[in-house]
Parts: sequence; C-alpha cells; structure tokens
Amino acid sequence: MGLLDGRVAIVTGAGSGIGRAAAVALAKEGAAIFATDIDQTGLKQTYDMIISDDGRIETMLQDVTDEALWDTVIAQTEAKLGKPSILVNNAGIAVGGPIPDFSLDDWKKQMAVNVDSVFLGTRAAIRAMKDTGGSIINLSSVAGLRGAAGLSAYCASKGAVRLFTKSAAVECARAGMGIRVNSVHPGIIDTPIWQKSIVEGMPVEMMAGGANAVDPEMLGAAASPMGRPGHPSEVADMIVYLASDKSSYVNGQELVVDGAMTAGG
Repeated sequence: MGLLDGRVAIVTGAGSGIGRAAAVALAKEGAAIFATDIDQTGLKQTYDMIISDDGRIETMLQDVTDEALWDTVIAQTEAKLGKPSILVNNAGIAVGGPIPDFSLDDWKKQMAVNVDSVFLGTRAAIRAMKDTGGSIINLSSVAGLRGAAGLSAYCASKGAVRLFTKSAAVECARAGMGIRVNSVHPGIIDTPIWQKSIVEGMPVEMMAGGANAVDPEMLGAAASPMGRPGHPSEVADMIVYLASDKSSYVNGQELVVDGAMTAGG
C-alpha cells in the first residue's frame, strides 16, 4: 500500500529535474500522474521511467502561461485518470542580470512563467477540487525568502509564490474546501536548470539566493553547510509528504529543503 493509492496528481515541468523526480516519487506511492511540460523529449523519458516501474501516467505538452490550456489539463486529467487531488506547480525559469541592464521583457517573462502559471494552476485546481479536497504544492525557492544580487526578478517571482500560497491556503481553509496549499523552497539542487548556466559567470557570493550555476557541486560546497547540492529526489520526498495525509494539518506553510543554507549567516 502506498501513501497515495487511488489519487491523481498533476505535475507541471515534469520533463526533468524536480518535476520529474516529483512525478516518479508520487507514482511510487500509488498516485496516477498527469505530467506536463513544453519539453516533449523530457516528458517521454519521464513517462518511460514511470511505466517501467508499473506506474500510471499520462502526458501533455503545456505552456503553463496559457490560460486556456489549464482547462484542457483538468479536462484531460479527469477523462484519462480521474479527478485530481494533487497539483504540483513546479514549472519555472530563472533569468538573472543586474537591475540597470534588465529588460522589461525579461521581467515579464520571469513573472509569467513563475507567478502567472502558479495562479492559473492553483485557480484551476481549486475549481476542480473544491468539493472533494486535495493538496496544492507550489515550488518556490530559498530565493523567495531572501534577496540576492543579480537575481531581482527571480527573487521577486519566488517571493510572490510564497505569499500567494499563504493567501490561497487561508482562503480555501476558511471556505471549508478541504484543500491545503503549501510552498516548497529548494536551495541549490543539481538539476538541468542549474546546469544551463543562465547566469553564467556570476560570482558564487551572488548565487546564494538559489538561482543557476555552471558547477552545482562547487556552489553546493560554497553555499550549503552540508557541503553539497541537493538532489531532486530529496525535494520530491517533501512533495510526497505534502501530498499525503501525513501532512493533514500542514497548511499555508513554507517548507525549506536547502541543507541549512538559510539557517545561519
């Protein structure tokens, strides 16, 4: 018996990194997975991993900033797997750069992917789960807890996710919906988004807010008291906890997975 037997989970950005790890971990605990991403190749790899372990999964290409597609995601999930009771809003990007040189277009792109999509996904999930309850898990970052030079837009977007999550949790609780909403705040995690070097060349001291890096091992050793970056599976374990009844009274909280990175000066 798994912790999530009989449940249906939607996971965005499931084609790699934390999203893939979350989909795999949720499936191992018995959840049927509806996985989305813009990366068709990555989605196929996630699909194969779950199917090979006798899990149940459906996939769909999704631009998480497209409002209309969220209705399709919910409809396809219900048609193929059943009513969702778990949503993992994981899809995100990180765009770095100093404020004087940062373009408004890059600012808007950062907010669209990291904030608008979380709003759209949460709204769609609340509409789908309002009578049956469920768990919404929004991926923020340690960058949503403190600022970092060169990462103003990323920090702002992840801070917005943190407070939006709290507001949604209070709103759902007071409405008696039985929907819990929490945010997860990873530190430096060894994922493709780090390895793409989107802020290539930024000094290590500027990276302590949780953005990207060329060498995650180096950054993990420099920024985490544990001396290493985290693994996607370690964040996925937190997501499974929040999706399950083990966290039935955990609501509106920010759960940090950062190897003590934010615990001290």
